[in-house]
Amino acid sequence: MSAAAPKAGEPAPAVRHVAIIMDGNGRWAKKRHLPRVVGHQRGVEAVRAIVRAAARLGLEALTLYAFSTENWRRPEEEVSALMGLMKRFILSNLEEFASNNIRLRIIGDYRAMAADVVALIDGALARTAGNTGPIVAVALNYGSQDEIARAAAKVATSGRAITPETIASELDTADMPPLDLLIRTSGEVRLSNFLLWQAAYAELWFTEVLWPDFTPVHLEEALAEFAGRERRYGGR
Repeated sequence: MSAAAPKAGEPAPAVRHVAIIMDGNGRWAKKRHLPRVVGHQRGVEAVRAIVRAAARLGLEALTLYAFSTENWRRPEEEVSALMGLMKRFILSNLEEFASNNIRLRIIGDYRAMAADVVALIDGALARTAGNTGPIVAVALNYGSQDEIARAAAKVATSGRAITPETIASELDTADMPPLDLLIRTSGEVRLSNFLLWQAAYAELWFTEVLWPDFTPVHLEEALAEFAGRERRYGGR
């Protein structure tokens, strides 16, 4: 859905949708003279804790940048390790998601991935499709520019006028709440082709903390700062 901006000066609504660029796994491992894959393993543990915290804090949606379209350029060994970690994460957490009414979503072209990965994801999506609680959206083989181009192509093919509203209706996140807060860990200050459309009026929060060290306390800190900001949406 497209975000309906409140009038300037009105109090911002409570945060509903948080997205996180989970950056710094490799640097975390390098600082400890460990293989990069160990950093990714610790990063998966951080994901588990943040998903639980998001549900406890009442978020309606949490979107996690797990694997971008550019990540295929990494060494084959690292890509393979990331795929293995993702499969283990889904297998080890699926029952918890299902029993806690969490809906798993995937944004991006995950069907271009290996057949065993696609089959596992399809099964997990089906397992949680009937849930009505918080959405955990994982961005896999995702690039925001690609997403926008795909959405515009769908609108054009349908014969509808290309407008902000029609493009928003075809985005991967179309049925999710508008993005309120985008967090990036590790000290980098850029969006890296992540949710460019959705972040148009989102609040941004950057931290030096590397992703494996990011805890629910840091998430609560970000939410507290968000609560103190005035969202003007282009108004005064």
